[in-house]
Amino acid sequence: AARGAAVREPGAPKPPVAPPRAPVNSSRRARMEDAPKAPWSPFPLVELAILAGLVLLVLGIVGVAHDRAAFVLCGLALVSVASLELSLREHFAGFRSHSSLLAGAATVVVVILGQVLIDPPEVALIVAGVVVFAGCFLLLRRAFLRRTGGIGFRA
Repeated sequence: AARGAAVREPGAPKPPVAPPRAPVNSSRRARMEDAPKAPWSPFPLVELAILAGLVLLVLGIVGVAHDRAAFVLCGLALVSVASLELSLREHFAGFRSHSSLLAGAATVVVVILGQVLIDPPEVALIVAGVVVFAGCFLLLRRAFLRRTGGIGFRA
């Protein structure tokens, strides 16, 4: 046996080997080449969705469209969904922290669903919103810290 090598009996199971982990940039500055790639990369789906949403917003605000409110709402929805997808991907890849944005989005969904489905008093909605935001923020923050090895913020 080589010097310093562990001796194991024949037929003994091999010790488990941890799977290799993707290297994480441990600096406080996020580099564009470290940005997570979308599954549909190199097709610019998120960018095109944001552009289409902005066009719908402008058409709705300027009044070129027949149903202005529908264009504004669809534009806002399209921009929001595309932006949230990018934020989720960047956050859980450890590229940039979006804890506040994602917790705020979860809060908006809970408050809107609560208002539409249950119609509770406003105080209950506010309390639910604060609880959801705080809980989501803490969980998202921990996930980012775990992914980056302890770095809580990246610019």
